[in-house]
This record gives sequence, C-alpha cells and structure tokens, in this order.
Amino acid sequence: MRHQIFLLFACTIIAIFASCSSYVSAEVVEHSFHVQNRTITRLCRRQVITAVNGSLPGPAIRVNEGDTLVVHVYNLSPYNLTIHWHGVFQLLSGWADGPEFATQCPIRPGHSYTYKFRITGQEGTLWWHAHVSWLRATVHGALIIRPKKGHSYPFPKPCREVPILLGEWWNANVVDVENAALATGSAPNNSDAYTINGWPGDLYPCSVNQTYKLKVKHGKTYLLRIINAALNNQLFFKIANHKMKVVAVDAAYTDPYVTDVVVTGPGQTTDVLLTADQLPASYYMAANPYTSAAGVLFDNTTTRGIIVYEEALLASTPIMPILPAFNDTPTAHKFFTNITGLVTSPFWNPPSRKVDEHMFITIGLGLTACGKSRNATCGGPNGQRFSASMNNASFQFPDKISMLEAFFYNVGGVYTTDFPDKPPLKFDYTNPNNSMNPAIIMTKKSTKVKKIKFNSTVEIVFQNTALIGIENHPIHLHGFNFHVLAQGFGNYNPAVDRKKFNLVNPQERNTIGVPVGGWAVIRFRANNPGVWLMHCHLDVHLPWGLATAFVVENGPTLSTTLPPPPPDLPKC
Repeated sequence: MRHQIFLLFACTIIAIFASCSSYVSAEVVEHSFHVQNRTITRLCRRQVITAVNGSLPGPAIRVNEGDTLVVHVYNLSPYNLTIHWHGVFQLLSGWADGPEFATQCPIRPGHSYTYKFRITGQEGTLWWHAHVSWLRATVHGALIIRPKKGHSYPFPKPCREVPILLGEWWNANVVDVENAALATGSAPNNSDAYTINGWPGDLYPCSVNQTYKLKVKHGKTYLLRIINAALNNQLFFKIANHKMKVVAVDAAYTDPYVTDVVVTGPGQTTDVLLTADQLPASYYMAANPYTSAAGVLFDNTTTRGIIVYEEALLASTPIMPILPAFNDTPTAHKFFTNITGLVTSPFWNPPSRKVDEHMFITIGLGLTACGKSRNATCGGPNGQRFSASMNNASFQFPDKISMLEAFFYNVGGVYTTDFPDKPPLKFDYTNPNNSMNPAIIMTKKSTKVKKIKFNSTVEIVFQNTALIGIENHPIHLHGFNFHVLAQGFGNYNPAVDRKKFNLVNPQERNTIGVPVGGWAVIRFRANNPGVWLMHCHLDVHLPWGLATAFVVENGPTLSTTLPPPPPDLPKC
C-alpha cells in the first residue's frame, strides 16, 4: 500500500514538474504594428499602399508552440482596420480572431488595439492579414510556429527556413478598386501583377531589379514556407529542374509528398523541403494563376524569382520551369487529393466517427436586385448586382456591434440562427444549363448563422453550383482545423461518394478549394466557444456574401466558457 502511495506521489510530482517546465519554456513574444500609408514603386509607377511598419510583405512573426503572442496595432492609416491571425485556433481567445463585425468592431483611424493570445496545439506556417475590405492585398505577413523548445520537426532539420509569400499587385488604390465594384454591383478590376515576397519579377515592366532572389548552397535542404496571400487567385508554383517535398499544409503536418508543382488557393499555406541538388546555376521559381471559371477575365501573367547556387561560377540566364496551363484542373486536383495527414505528428487527432450535425451547403455566385428604384441599373448580369451565397443565403455583416459581442451579451436583432442545413431547392447543381436560370439565380441578403453545441462534430458537404459559371472556391473556417474526407467532381452522391471517405489519415486544413463543378466533404469538432466565420477567401466574393458563421455554445465548465472581452476592445 505504501509503495502504491509513494508511486502515486512520485507520479504527481513528475506531472507537476513536467507541466511547470512546459510553461517555463513558453515565452511572451511581443510586436508593434504601425499601419500607415506609404508610397512605393512597382511596374514603372509610384503607388500609395497601406503597409505594416513600412514593408511589403509586413514583418514575419516567429513563435514557438505554447508561446503567447502580443501585437500592438497602431492604426495610422485613413481606413478602418482589423488584423486576423489566419489559422490560429484562438482557444478561448476568440476576441482576438480579428474579422470586422464578426469578433470585433474595427480599429478606427488614429486608434490602437492590442491583440493577445496563446498559440497552442499547432506547428507550421500560418499568416496574418487585414480583415477589412481589400487591405489584405498589402497588409499581410507570415506567422511561423516552430516546435516548442526541446522538440523537433518530424523531418530532418533544414539548413534554413524561407517564407515565400505569393501576392497580387494593383496599379491603383485597392480600396478604391473594391468600392467601385461594390457601388455598381459589377466585378472589380483584375490585378496588374503577381508578386513573390512583394516583388513582381523580371517579366513585368521596369522590374528587372524588382525580382526576389534566394541564394542556396549545393547539397543543402531548405524549408520553403509558401503562403498564398493573393486576393482573388489560386496559383501554380514551380521551381525549374527541382522537386519539392510537401511536409505540411495550413500548419498541419502531412505524409511527405514529392511533387514538381505546388497548387495553392488564397489563404492556404504549404511547407515544402527543397534540396539544392542540381548543377550549380540559376533557376527561376515562378507562379501563374489557376483559373477554373470559363469565360471570365483574369490576370494571366507570371511572377518569378531566382534561386542562385552560391557555387555557380558564372552569371547565367536562369532556367525557366514549364508552368501548367491556367485551366489545368487535373494537375490541381491531383495535388490536392494526394495530400494525407501525418498520423505520427504531435497534434494529430483522427476524425470523429460520430457526427452530430450534418450539413449540405451549396456555394456559388448569383444575383440580388439592383435597388429599390424600378429604373435602377447595376453592372452585373441582367442589370442586377453580383451576390454570392451559401444555401441561397447571401451573408451581410452587422455594422453596429460584432456578432461575438451579441453572442456574449445575448443581444438580439444582430443575427438569426436559422442558417439552413441544406439548400432550399434541390436541382442539378453543376449542370451548365442552369447558368442564369431565373428561377434559382436570385438571392437575398441576411445575417443567418448556424448555432451548434459545444464539442459537437460537424460534417459539411460543400457543393459547387453553376448559377453563374462554375469555379473553384477556397473556403476558410476560422477557429478550427477540419479533416478533408473526400472531394470530387459533379454532384455529390452519398450512395457512391461516402465510400471514398478517408477516415484513416485525411489531410487537415483551415482552407479548402472546393473543386470546380464539384464537391468536398469536411468534418471538424466544435470544441471552442464563440463566433467563427466561414467564408470564401476570394476577396471578390466575401463582400458579395459567400459566408456564414458558426455560433458555438459555451461548454459545461469554466475552462470551456468564453471569457469576457478585453476592456480595450474597439467599440463601433
């Protein structure tokens, strides 16, 4: 008996010390973001942009798992502002998530706000960006989470870690571009260039000296942390004559997957290992768009940077990779479906076998009435306004109080909890003959959310529609990772497609590209109380309404209850 008591006491002491040591190893990482306008030169002209600390991209944040991140944001710009920490779970810190009128009111010009939250249960590459209007075109940066001190990657330690941020550039004020489109109800102007780490590359005018360069040593391996920070385009990314090994997506480790092309949608991140194993020379890295919507104009240009071997004897013309065609859906689908989760990684959790909430959500682009005037004419098809929707509900954000404040203080009239679990009308969703069908194309604005119980498991079938063309939609869920169980083309057929579910080692993500003219099935556990936005990460579609939110109820204990808001939370 005494022996058992001693063992119990010893185990308790060891557990306490282990717990204490984990907190001792954690740190508080502090940054200051000064957000203001500055003038920079790209594509032969000077352009005013909004940037953080004067840089494009903004500063990279590096933390270890378990650290607490504190970021003081000073809004010195002329625009309302919030910062979203894309992919961070925000466990019981939902007030820091950032989307305007979802979890907070905006930081007004001349004001400041401090974000504070702990990063736990995640390792890999995430990013931060503005979550107001189109400001994230230039207000963004990498958020890199390394393993806790004393822990290691589930792959050999690389020689160096390099963020690769893929972006878009407009020869215009991006806020004006968005506002002009919203005023007329039409599509916005396309970007003028793509960028790698803020530089267009030498295929664009006046950009020979505005090309990102990465020096490497022969035989060394590098961890490229690829982030798609573009507003409206999915991208193919290749490096001439080199293979890449995918080891993580959206800060979730994957089974190593060797590929010569990475496909990434807006908001997605991909960690790859690059070994400098070719003849010492110069090689282009390049990115061009993957655009699946037929007949839609887009920025069909290519950005590129240069990888230079230190051992190269002479300066030579870099070798250019052969990039996929802009509409190469088979290549995109092969990449996305070949990724699986690493079940031996430190934070792996298998998908729950028991599902509490089943949802079937149609996504696509439709129309809303132009205006109250009978003679009003807008810039969308049939003189109406473009309006995206989920289950024919086109989401409209509140503007007097955030949804999270309404949830916490039980304020009525801000949102309704009647977001439908299935579309109001069943039809042949991906049949092109339904494009512009007047019987199903119109939608109305509303602020409908889905209320779910704490710790319930939610399964969602996303179904693409052909209401106004068909395209790949990158859907981002705030506050959670989800397992991608299956994805395919055409209309989802449960009798056939449920047999394709991967319940053993599915990939985990926070953003998924629902295949063009197809479907995807995800599953997640709602173990974090609060209000969590789910929306298309094409910035052209979010203000059009391709969004909803999950209101996750409080759990049964204090440790599963959303705490009160910070006293300095911005007011509307």
